Amino acid sequence: NIFFSFQGRKLSEESTDESEEEDTEEEPKLKYERLTNGVTEILQKDAASCMTVHDKFLALGTHFGKVYLLDIQGNVTQKFEISPVKINQISLDESGDHVGICSEDGKVQVVGLYTREGFHENFDCPIKVVALHPQFSKSNNKQFVTGGNKILLYERNWLNRWKTSVLHEGEGNITNVKWRANLIAWANNVGVKIYDISSKQRITNVLQDNTNLRPDMYPCSLCWKDNTTLIIGWGSSVKICVVKERDPTEMRDLPSRYVEIVSAFETEFFISGLAPLADQLVTLYYVKENSEQMEEEFRTRPRLDIIQPLPEGCEEISSDALTVRNFQENQCRDYRLEHSEGEPLFYIISPKDIVVAKERDQDDHIDWLLEKKKYEEALMAAEISFKNIKRHDVQKIGMAYINHLVERGDYDAAARKCQKVLGKNMDLWENEVYRFKTIGQLKAISQYLPRGDLRLRPAIYEMILHEFLKTDYEGFATLIREWPGELYNNMAIVQAVNEHLKKDPTNSMLLTTLAELYTYDQRYDRALEIYLKLRHKDVYQLIHKHNLFSAIKDKIVLLMDFDKEKAVDMLLDNDDKISMDKVVEELKDRPELLHVYLHKLFKRDHHKGQKYHERQISLYAEYDRPNLLPFLRESMHCPLEKALEICQQRHFVEETVFLLSRMGNCRRALQMIMEELADVDKAIEFAKEQDDRELWDDLISYSIDKPPFITGLLNNIGTHVDPILLIHRIKEGMEIPNLRDSLVKILQDYNLQILLREGCKKILVADSLSLLQRMHRTQKRGVRVDEENICESCHTPILPSDTAQAFGVVVFHCRHMFHKECLPSPGNVPGIQYCNICSAKRRGPGSGILEMKK
Repeated sequence: NIFFSFQGRKLSEESTDESEEEDTEEEPKLKYERLTNGVTEILQKDAASCMTVHDKFLALGTHFGKVYLLDIQGNVTQKFEISPVKINQISLDESGDHVGICSEDGKVQVVGLYTREGFHENFDCPIKVVALHPQFSKSNNKQFVTGGNKILLYERNWLNRWKTSVLHEGEGNITNVKWRANLIAWANNVGVKIYDISSKQRITNVLQDNTNLRPDMYPCSLCWKDNTTLIIGWGSSVKICVVKERDPTEMRDLPSRYVEIVSAFETEFFISGLAPLADQLVTLYYVKENSEQMEEEFRTRPRLDIIQPLPEGCEEISSDALTVRNFQENQCRDYRLEHSEGEPLFYIISPKDIVVAKERDQDDHIDWLLEKKKYEEALMAAEISFKNIKRHDVQKIGMAYINHLVERGDYDAAARKCQKVLGKNMDLWENEVYRFKTIGQLKAISQYLPRGDLRLRPAIYEMILHEFLKTDYEGFATLIREWPGELYNNMAIVQAVNEHLKKDPTNSMLLTTLAELYTYDQRYDRALEIYLKLRHKDVYQLIHKHNLFSAIKDKIVLLMDFDKEKAVDMLLDNDDKISMDKVVEELKDRPELLHVYLHKLFKRDHHKGQKYHERQISLYAEYDRPNLLPFLRESMHCPLEKALEICQQRHFVEETVFLLSRMGNCRRALQMIMEELADVDKAIEFAKEQDDRELWDDLISYSIDKPPFITGLLNNIGTHVDPILLIHRIKEGMEIPNLRDSLVKILQDYNLQILLREGCKKILVADSLSLLQRMHRTQKRGVRVDEENICESCHTPILPSDTAQAFGVVVFHCRHMFHKECLPSPGNVPGIQYCNICSAKRRGPGSGILEMKK
């Protein structure tokens, strides 16, 4: 049975509709379970009145005066018959070796659980509280306190006798006491006191805020967070107090310590217990039945909240309403909250039920996410904490997520998750594939199937390919491109594609896919046929990649028809595999394609296809006249007579003129330019190129009776022929267009020539003078002669060791040095002597001479 309900919003908020509340519901912070085993039997016959918690065991007091020691699972390990009436409080020391018990009939017992030592006392009034020194096991800390209508401190002296001292009285019954280190905190009807056992001083008095509450019905809850921090809950008020050391300069007659309230706030309900949880608080609330703020189903149920204290308030983190047994009959004083100092366990004690609350672990977090169908988050949490989870398996969570997505109809997302969840488990993969087939969603999972080192049986892949082939040619083609050919039986798929092609033989997508299948199967000739038939762009890549040149020798025309440029480039790049002669032979019936091939061949190498140059003349004339003249100019192997015959037959004047000039018949070529082209500029340009005086005479003779030609000659002849010769031959009275402008241009050109000559002359004279001056400066410059220089003839130092004696040295401008006596006698010209080394240059750099004498 579910015994607690989670309240996903603050109770003070107005309720909203259920759907909105579900959307904003937050995950619980704690999980709960009943303490069962021996506890169940005890509480069926008796009722719990108090309990204290140790890391190793629990101590439970009942209304019938019994104390039970329990293990963590609730099994009874020891039982004590203390009193016929209610046990009010149980106290344990830190070691768990001693227990202090007080009851409603005034009995107090402090006994060792594993020793015979003990203290037994009967008082004449009910004893409500007892607390042992935390280090009671140590001989010098044998102290405990009890509280009825006053708080008493018991100390055992060196004579092994118990000494009693009253710490406080006169403010009503003591309702609670907690001892931590050297500090004892207790509550009475007026407020909370803190006593320092080391200095034997009471250091504070925290007054009760709401004096209208009955202390016996709404008792004060005390809890030490650490050795100096006390948490007080009373009624609906919470105060957090910190014990601090007082500055020695301020002491005077004051205690050495003081208390500062660091946080104080009000809660919605009455506090039945407090416990620390890191920097937060766990609070047990009693909710009155007439509370209008609570929904009916939660009324009177105790609440366990986690709150974050703030200096002037608090923030609610979580809130759980607990369905404890007989909660309708309980009051605020019937509930207690105890906690374990080690593991964060919280015990909610009520007369007929004990509930254990603990922080939720990663398994609990995943449980909640799965319950709320947040599978994505659950899977992510499991993957992050896979080493720490105990009850869950990452793959099972993933499978649950996939099932959820399939149920929701999100097949693509489900298939995508398979890749991550199923991993390398091929059995699970196959199961999922068959499930997707059953629901008609094979396409969704196809793109996520394993295709690397780990792979499924070929039948699985073939099943998916057949499914696509039936309904989606494009998807089928995509899978064939993406899947490696070894995943499936290639021949079976080829056969299936051929069956479909019988129904639709022109389907380009199926044909392309079939070509790819043939390629995977290394049947490249079949693939090539299909690609050529489809004029597919990958045909050239296929040929290059698989070296299919032998297979295309009889398909050159098809390749050229598809893409002439690519085909020719491929043939020329691989002429070692398909010979030029083979290509020409294949293209002999397609002269327009043959021309394209031979033209590109000629552009690459003018000599390689020389035996086809004669054939190319007619091909250029027929299909590409603009490139005929460049071909005739660049080819060295073209038969000129044949070319001339073709050009004359087709009346190609420019080409005929070039051929005539190249064959030496320049006069006939000039005549054709003048008569058939009637282009004086071209005639002049031709005469300039030939640079023949007779051609100029022919040109002048032909032009002398044609005024427009005379104008052209006057404008262009000036730099090649003396214009006077032309002017003298012009008949008097002939009208020549733009004659004046032509004569002015001739004069301007003449003046320009004169200016150029004069300018060149000036530059020449200036350069000559500059060079002469430089030579003069160079030859006037002195030459250093020292002991390191040697005679170029005898190879001894040029200077004598004794410079006091007379000596003669000859130094040439070439920097070669000689002893005077080592030089041969001067030549034919008296007074002129040359360097022996540089004499071959005659008047070279050694022509000059410097003479040193001493």
